[in-house]
Amino acid sequence: MSKVALVTGGTSGLGAAICSQLAADGYQVVANYLPDLKAQALDWQQAFSQLGYTCALAPADVSSETDCQRMAQILIEQFGRVDVLVNNAGITRDATIKKMTSEQWQAVINTNLSSLFNVCKPLIESMQQHRFGRIVNISSVNAQRGQFGQTNYSAAKAGVHGFTKALAQETARYGITVNTVSPGFINTSMVAAIPDDLRNEIINSIPVGRVGEPEDIARAVRFLVDDNASYITGTELSVNGGIFMH
Repeated sequence: MSKVALVTGGTSGLGAAICSQLAADGYQVVANYLPDLKAQALDWQQAFSQLGYTCALAPADVSSETDCQRMAQILIEQFGRVDVLVNNAGITRDATIKKMTSEQWQAVINTNLSSLFNVCKPLIESMQQHRFGRIVNISSVNAQRGQFGQTNYSAAKAGVHGFTKALAQETARYGITVNTVSPGFINTSMVAAIPDDLRNEIINSIPVGRVGEPEDIARAVRFLVDDNASYITGTELSVNGGIFMH
């Protein structure tokens, strides 16, 4: 039976690339999406099927513990287990702290950090029972170095790796690995929205001379979820073209 992989925020950007990579590798992929975006998710699913892949959809607001409990229950009932979890869902609400509202702060913390608790908690017991699991949490280079106007985002994404290291220690004896991937500047709609002059400045600062592609991140995730990556846990894999080295 194919291993089951759940990717949060799986119908666009990095999540869509990760879904494509895992589907190509033979996983039964489940793409989570925000319930309000059902029409877009269905359109993506149809386009995905035209590539020759099948992907189930799992609506849930990852910032809601109740939604995530319901999603986990449905997936375990449908597939029997979830072997791979990629916590990819994330948002930005940029502002300097002087101008940032509490709503902007809380929205980013809830979606980018609290979601890891919300999604992992109802799935961990099943992984422990099957004595196998691969969890990959998507962080960011801006968690490692900070970013002007992103105290909320940088704090949440830094918390992602702290969560990774602690959970890795709790679950290692059950055959579960937990790791972080920290992307740099990746060619997504978020980076495409940056003005040309600033984007060129960013590219010039990247040692490899280009922004990354979503597939660069998908391949890193693929490496970490492989059966043969069982001795790698609690680590952070930077995929940033050398823009930040530590």
